[in-house]
Amino acid sequence: MRLPQEIITAKRDGQKLAAADIRQMVAGLTNGGISEGQAAAFAMAIFFSGMDAEERVAMTLAMRDSGTVLDWSDLPGPALDKHSTGGVGDTVSLPLAAAVAACGGHVPMISGRGLGHTGGTLDKLDAVPGYVTQPGLALFRKVVREVGCAIIGQTADLAPADRRLYAIRDVTGTVETIPLLTSSILSKKLAAGLHGLAMDVKFGSGAFLPPLEKARELAAALVSVANGAGLPTTALLTDMDEPLASAAGNGVEVAYALDHLTGRRREPRFHEVTVALGAQMLLLGKLASSLDDATAKIEAAFASGAAAERFARMVVALGGPADLLERPQAHLAAAPLVRPVLPERGGIVTKIDTRAVGLAVVALGGGRTRPQDAIDHAVGIIELAGIGDTVGPDHPLGIVHARDEAGFSAAQARLRAAYRLGNGPVARGPLIIPVMEASQP
Repeated sequence: MRLPQEIITAKRDGQKLAAADIRQMVAGLTNGGISEGQAAAFAMAIFFSGMDAEERVAMTLAMRDSGTVLDWSDLPGPALDKHSTGGVGDTVSLPLAAAVAACGGHVPMISGRGLGHTGGTLDKLDAVPGYVTQPGLALFRKVVREVGCAIIGQTADLAPADRRLYAIRDVTGTVETIPLLTSSILSKKLAAGLHGLAMDVKFGSGAFLPPLEKARELAAALVSVANGAGLPTTALLTDMDEPLASAAGNGVEVAYALDHLTGRRREPRFHEVTVALGAQMLLLGKLASSLDDATAKIEAAFASGAAAERFARMVVALGGPADLLERPQAHLAAAPLVRPVLPERGGIVTKIDTRAVGLAVVALGGGRTRPQDAIDHAVGIIELAGIGDTVGPDHPLGIVHARDEAGFSAAQARLRAAYRLGNGPVARGPLIIPVMEASQP
């Protein structure tokens, strides 16, 4: 066994670390055997020197094994999940989990809260009265088995080393390094005991890594490491150069997801991404014979109402109201001030700073500037204009749901600054780019 400083120095100098060295450092993160300073230095050494494929797999497995690893081998079907790298108006998890469950999959989805300008699935579900986002393991297992899906938050005993290292990376400028991003994301998914994982890696102005090539590099790393660690995984690159949905904010995104589930409203871009990820999950779980078959099954789950029925059962099983889908307005908090944001001049939307749209929601109180901040679940923006839309006196950039005049004014300024307008036709880039297929055991 080497001293922690010896391991840090070796990585600082560009040496490859043995799996035993990596396990030792991760164990020290878990039991306090290495200091905050040593953990920060270790992260910085990785930031500058990187890790090869074997090191990344070893790091991910060590992080997984720092806590409890769930076992779903007793389920009658495969345990499947998806993970998004985060965006604006990305509430895909809610309808997706239900649709996959309706097709025979089991989705034990362990989700997170919002980070920076991006929304978090748990913050959205906290807008549902009574819904328990942190149930005990027994209830979690019961709902997954009986309903087919349960969306909850990370428990304290899943990948605890990741929580400590992430908190250190967050304040030391070492978040945006692919080896540590990869191990952070995948350690939690491996600890969840999955049989298959579909990754949704965002690119564009609202993405965590905006350049397409950086997103492609992250997606390839995630698929390679996950498969190397024994978790069949595939990835799609999806566009975040505009909000995925026309709603951004916690309660308004829940309402949007409910409309999608019930068929009251299904926007094409959001639906296409949801179906594409669902099809990948069915293929990973061997619940479909081909991509066309998988796509048809997900589409049928929405068209028949089976996905909506599964979602309603999940909400009730985790403490929420039985009539949420039929009467969302009776349960979701409403903001006292609802007002459109008009553009300063008319035109066609040619470009959107999607990150700025997300920060407009934060300015309303719908996101956090500090980890301890409370979330206002009622605020947000609906009817967001998309690229190619014509806006003007009768067609706003969006309709803001605010707590007060100050919140509205802050959101209005950010929203206007986020949009660029022109006069001619606009060509959109691709919405979905496949990365690579999973290796099947």
